[in-house]
Amino acid sequence: MLKITNLCVNYDGIEAVKGISLEVPENKIVTLIGANGAGKSTTLRTISGLVKAASGRICFQDEDITNIAPSKIVTKGITLVPEGRRIFQNLSVLENLKIGAYLSSGKQKETLDWVYELFPWIKERLWQLAGTLSGGEQQMLAVARALMSHPKLIMMDEPSLGLAPLIVKNIFEIIKEINKRGVTILLIEQNANMALHVSDKAYVLETGRLTMEGSGKELLVNEDIIKAYLG
Repeated sequence: MLKITNLCVNYDGIEAVKGISLEVPENKIVTLIGANGAGKSTTLRTISGLVKAASGRICFQDEDITNIAPSKIVTKGITLVPEGRRIFQNLSVLENLKIGAYLSSGKQKETLDWVYELFPWIKERLWQLAGTLSGGEQQMLAVARALMSHPKLIMMDEPSLGLAPLIVKNIFEIIKEINKRGVTILLIEQNANMALHVSDKAYVLETGRLTMEGSGKELLVNEDIIKAYLG
C-alpha cells in the first residue's frame, strides 16, 4: 500500500532521514522503533506532507505522493495521529470529531457509528470540552478524530506516551480492532514490547538509517533488540 524509496529529509538544518526504504503492506500493522531523535516522527510527518522530502519517493497505492499538500494526503486516505494528541482543547468532543471529517467525502454517519462502537464513552460526552478529558481519553479522541476521515492508512506517533499501563493496554486493543476493520496502520511507539507484539512487520531506525527489519515476532526474540529496546 505504501512504499518509500531512498527517502532523505533535512529537518532544522540536520539530515534527519538518510535514504530509507520501507514498505507497508495493505491491511497490516507496521511498526517503526528506535531511540528519540532517530527520525521516526520526521518520517511520518514527511509522508503526511508536513515536512518536505529532500529526495526519494513516497508512493501510496502506486501513486507518487512525495511533497504534495497535507490536505491532499488526507483526501487520498492517509491520516496522522500526532505525538502529544494535538486535540483542540477549547472545542467540544463533537467539534473535534467534525474537524477530523472536514475533508471526508461521505460515510460520515457510518464512521461516526464505528467511533461510538470503539469508544462508547464519546457518545455520552459529545459536548464536553476536550481539554477537560483525561490524558487517556484525549488520546482516544485523537485516534477517533483521525478515523473520521475514513482513512485507508492511519499513522500513529507514540499513542501510549505518558499513559497509565491499563490505558496503554486499552489503546493497543483499539489499534488491533481498527486493523481488523481493514485499516492499515503505521505505528511509532516507545513501548517496543507492546508494539512488536501487535505488528506484522517492524523496522528499526537509528540516527536516520534503517538498521534492521523483520516480523514483530522475529524482532521480539532478537538479542540486539532485547538489549536495546526491551530490557
